[in-house]
Amino acid sequence: MKTKNSDNIHAHRDESHAGHSHGHIRVNGEDAMGRRLLITLALNFIIPVVQIAGGLVANSMAHISDAIHNLSDFTAILISYIAFRIGRRGASVTSTFGYQRAEIMAALLNVTILTAASAFIVYGAAQRLLRPEAISGLIVVLAAGVGILGNGVSAWLLHRDSQHSLNIRSAFLHMLGDFLFSVAVLISGLVFLFKPWFWLDPLLSILIVLFILKNCWSIIRESTAVLMNATPKGFDLHEIKDCLEGICGVTGVHYLHLWNVSSSSVAFSCHVVVPDQPLSRTEELSKAIHHSLLHDFGIDHPVLQFETEACGNGSLLCEVSCNGDNGKNPVCSGSK
Repeated sequence: MKTKNSDNIHAHRDESHAGHSHGHIRVNGEDAMGRRLLITLALNFIIPVVQIAGGLVANSMAHISDAIHNLSDFTAILISYIAFRIGRRGASVTSTFGYQRAEIMAALLNVTILTAASAFIVYGAAQRLLRPEAISGLIVVLAAGVGILGNGVSAWLLHRDSQHSLNIRSAFLHMLGDFLFSVAVLISGLVFLFKPWFWLDPLLSILIVLFILKNCWSIIRESTAVLMNATPKGFDLHEIKDCLEGICGVTGVHYLHLWNVSSSSVAFSCHVVVPDQPLSRTEELSKAIHHSLLHDFGIDHPVLQFETEACGNGSLLCEVSCNGDNGKNPVCSGSK
């Protein structure tokens, strides 16, 4: 059972006093995130330079492939950092929601870079499968060790922020993947010290590509959903509707819209039906609804329209969203 209306109002008042300090915490957290991105950027410039040199000396396609992937990660992290800086800009009259979706666009751009790098790796691996060449296992082991250290530190730096940002999460997945790839390359190098199984090198490259493309697909799906204003994963509009209609003073809720402003911010709008009353009396009710949306569902950007009777057909979704449906969709026709 949801909290009572009066409890919501008191809690909301308490939060309003703490809002200023929370703002400082958020700014400090974002500054720390920026510093971690810069450190990761530096590491991912040094790592591929060392790996490419080692791969050329060792004549290892898998190692060069891993290094090229790491070099693409340097570009990806640079893009992520630029998007992070742009995303911190506030709202303006030409961009009323701000610029947070720059990070979503950066994630899609990073996927494009990864896909191009994957195509290059597959081409090189195919050539080596047809014509295997001798590889120096010792050099591969040494260079892979550098990759394990650098990528491990990079993944550790980005792990915390990856929980809140799709942009950072895509960079974190790259770093985690690179760490695992370097471990795999190290293992292959140890094998080459004792067995001339040089076919293992291009085969490992292809496995690396499969892992990269799997992560790419995940990022594409999430980024596209945000850009399409799709209902965020894990939210149930019917559950939100029932929750709001259970608040004292709310007669009904309809025309619900839920979407991501960014990967870490959820926006929501709806029409709220209330008894006929002065507008000033809806202020406390609005605070209760805001509190419930934030604490029960994590919705931080609600927009409410109060009405004394349901407009349109009073269905869950807006009639505009049901364009061309002619009442065939049960949600648009007002039923559950």
